[in-house]
Amino acid sequence: MSIPATDAGSAGHPGTPARSTVQVSVIPGDGIGPELVESALAVMTEASARDGVELVLREEPAGAAVYAETGDALLPGALDRLRAADGVLKGPVGLPEVRKPDGTEGGLLGGLLRIGLDTFANVRPIRLLPGVRTVMRSEPGSIDYVIVRENTEGLYLSRGAGVRNHHAASDQMLITRAGTERVVRFAFEQARQRRGAPRDGVRRVTCVDKSNVLRSFALFRDVFDEVAARYPDIEADHLYADAAAHALVVEPERFDVLVMENFLGDILSDLGAGTVGGLGMCPSGNIGAEAAYFEPIHGSAPMIAGKNLANPVSQILSGALLLRHCGQEATAARIEAAVESAFATGRVSILPSGGPEGGTESVTQAVIGALG
Repeated sequence: MSIPATDAGSAGHPGTPARSTVQVSVIPGDGIGPELVESALAVMTEASARDGVELVLREEPAGAAVYAETGDALLPGALDRLRAADGVLKGPVGLPEVRKPDGTEGGLLGGLLRIGLDTFANVRPIRLLPGVRTVMRSEPGSIDYVIVRENTEGLYLSRGAGVRNHHAASDQMLITRAGTERVVRFAFEQARQRRGAPRDGVRRVTCVDKSNVLRSFALFRDVFDEVAARYPDIEADHLYADAAAHALVVEPERFDVLVMENFLGDILSDLGAGTVGGLGMCPSGNIGAEAAYFEPIHGSAPMIAGKNLANPVSQILSGALLLRHCGQEATAARIEAAVESAFATGRVSILPSGGPEGGTESVTQAVIGALG
């Protein structure tokens, strides 16, 4: 992929104030990743220029193509370079034909980046925009919540560490007090920055678990309650995971922020995406104390790569999350408003297949045209 010029405000905007600078590392990814990242960077560059913000971009090759060439999904020193950036924009990675010797997929970055950068909070906003057709009968504005998924432990900590023979297999789930406390605290801080649940305007954090069955989830709930006591201004709520799955469909307007273990968050955030137009509508951020990266929640879809068929909205909105994380609230809000306007006015629409009518490039240009 070609990365745009790094000086976002170099032309066409006389009289803008002295610009701030945001250092962005860019992982183009595999499959549809490069074209989605190119779309997001085009929007981010134009929006940043209008606000006098300079994006300094540095490409960091990683993923399945890098694994196929080198035997590793990350190049030497990559974690240090990514940690040094203000934020990382990552495209989807992975190719089904690229495999490790044990048969699992090579080139995936989730475990490498989440553990390596200690990005313990996976933040997944789920929001129904005006003009977006869905399988639901919900009205725009009635679905607007954030799933905060613990990112470094839980069941997925067993990635590559389980045991198996011909007759049985076992993976272990680990939940720690320290890991739970920091992600729950993060969720309550998120709630303090929001306007509350659509149904009643109450700032609320919902703990999702299976503490009625597993001791590990009972610890998660106990720690949640301890942290909740420090936030008397935020309502604390509890749901078992199966009940939460039902409620996210039949009464999504009750939710503001939900916090949960890694595996549960993976499943329920995809369920939530299905209620707001699909995976292509949902951005995410992986946030830690020293590093953060932002990406769509879907895969690399190599079967449609290079065909101008992919929906870039999730990648564009991930770019907005990155800018907000870097303190560029006005630019992030500008991008989000442009996406909303493009759908509301019919300039962007999503086909039943999940792809955008007119293709990837048409969405990019429509959002840029709506930046204001």
